[in-house]
Amino acid sequence: MASSGIDLSAATWRKSSCSNGTGGDCVEVADGLAGLVPVRDSTRPDGGVVMVSAAAWGPFVALLRAS
Repeated sequence: MASSGIDLSAATWRKSSCSNGTGGDCVEVADGLAGLVPVRDSTRPDGGVVMVSAAAWGPFVALLRAS
């Protein structure tokens, strides 16, 4: 996994409210990083993390909720 230079070892991850227990829609995000929202697949917590700007995350979530 490529390093972003950001230490996420102490991150508190929370599962999306749309995730379920059967392996579907398993998205987790971590809070507490100014200006960034780390996103990962909860079924692969040691896998990659996508870093999204907080400015892009808000409109992205709003668009998902509207669909």
